[in-house]
Amino acid sequence: MKYPCLVSKQACKTPVVITIYGEGNSEDGEPQTAVAYTGMCNYQDKAKTILTKEKRTVQITGTAFFPGDIAPDMPVIPGGTAEVFGETRNIVQGTKARNIDGTVNYTRIDLE
Repeated sequence: MKYPCLVSKQACKTPVVITIYGEGNSEDGEPQTAVAYTGMCNYQDKAKTILTKEKRTVQITGTAFFPGDIAPDMPVIPGGTAEVFGETRNIVQGTKARNIDGTVNYTRIDLE
C-alpha cells in the first residue's frame, strides 16, 4: 500500500544545507560528517521570550520538514547543523515520522 506523503514537495520552498554528524570525532577532534544534504524544505520559524531576573531574552527556533528520508543510512539523527537564510543553527532534535509499514513518510529537524 502506498501512503500519502504528509509534507509535499510543492510546499518545500526554502533552500537549506544540512550537515548531520556521525558518532565519533576526527583526528582533529571535530565531529565527523555522516550526511551532507542540500535541498529544499518547508521551514517554520518561531520565537519565544524568556524572562530572567537580569534581563529578557528572545530565543529563535525553527523546524524544517522534508518529504521522505534525508538520511536513509542512519536510523536516527543524533545532531549536526543547518544553514537556513544564511544563518547556521544547531540541530536539537531529528525525527523520522514512519508509516505503518516502517517506511519514512517525512523527516522533521528542530533547530535552535
